[in-house]
Amino acid sequence: MRIPYPQALRNLVYRLYARRVEGRLDHSQVPKHIGVILDGNRRWARADGRTPEQGHQAGAVKIGELLGWCAETDVEVVTLWLLSTDNLDRPAVELTPLLGIIENTVRDLAADGRWRVHHVGNRDLLPSDTQHVLKQAEEDTVDNTGVLVNVAVAYGGRQEIADAVRSLLLEHADRGTSFEELAETVDIDLISNHLYTSGQPDPDLVIRTSGEQRLSGFMLWQSAHSEYYFCEVFWPAFRKVDYLRALRDYAARNRRYGG
Repeated sequence: MRIPYPQALRNLVYRLYARRVEGRLDHSQVPKHIGVILDGNRRWARADGRTPEQGHQAGAVKIGELLGWCAETDVEVVTLWLLSTDNLDRPAVELTPLLGIIENTVRDLAADGRWRVHHVGNRDLLPSDTQHVLKQAEEDTVDNTGVLVNVAVAYGGRQEIADAVRSLLLEHADRGTSFEELAETVDIDLISNHLYTSGQPDPDLVIRTSGEQRLSGFMLWQSAHSEYYFCEVFWPAFRKVDYLRALRDYAARNRRYGG
């Protein structure tokens, strides 16, 4: 027969275990750039008898905790997938409050004072109010020296590659470059320079919550050599110990870049 433990005891055991995992973490093996697919907000809400909006709000609160853990473990860049291009097709009754939560989250990140906020995604696909919030957050945090936080809003990996190629073509059209000349010079680095994350290191580790084991188009170009960690818990229930386990698992892997 299973004996129920009081919540206080469970919390104590959890804190001791998290401390043990953190104490064994080798900071020299910590990924510099972590991408996170924040999945499971709606399923968490459904399982807990809440609305989808409450699930998204709970997920937004978890972001601040994650960034604190990242700062403690010397992570330099975090990319948070908040809204995909596919999500833009959701009914207005769900999309509108979700955009409001994202706007408030981005404002909070900018107001925190520790993070540098950078938008990755196609801003033109978003309502003007959301565009303004994203632009303002970037401007307000440009001089911050903490973790660089990429907020992926209206983001899709295929869309990013298409936008990068379009940007590259337009740039060289302005220069008067012929198609023959461009065909001779185009390479991986040239395309990379036109991605949303231009100038940033590629993600070393990609974490996806909720048990789904697929990328769904997340950072398709940048994640060619990334390690993946799939976590069973829904995003609002993601704990520090889950984060530390991901780092521990990453540190134990033998990364091979040639296949």
